[in-house]
Amino acid sequence: GKHWTVNEVRALIRIWSDKSIQQQLEGTVRNKRIFEQVAARLQKFGIDRDWKQCRTKYKNLKHEYKSAKSSQDSGSTSKSMKFFNELDAILGHSTMEQASKSDN
Repeated sequence: GKHWTVNEVRALIRIWSDKSIQQQLEGTVRNKRIFEQVAARLQKFGIDRDWKQCRTKYKNLKHEYKSAKSSQDSGSTSKSMKFFNELDAILGHSTMEQASKSDN
């Protein structure tokens, strides 16, 4: 597909950082409906992406974040990513919560 621009990714992350979207994404595996909402919101920013593109980008960003995060945790600073701080604001706390849940 068409390459995502920085603005498009920023808009996607902004929508994704919405608490209700996060809760929906955390609570489900079959998330086509959620990504249709995300795509509709992107459309309002003038960004033309279908739900599949949104889901793929979301998965890729999440994967990239996790590998950047784990290389950071192991003390390596080489692996970094463009939107790390934005994603850390969204994902950083949720992975902590899950970790503390499994501790109990």
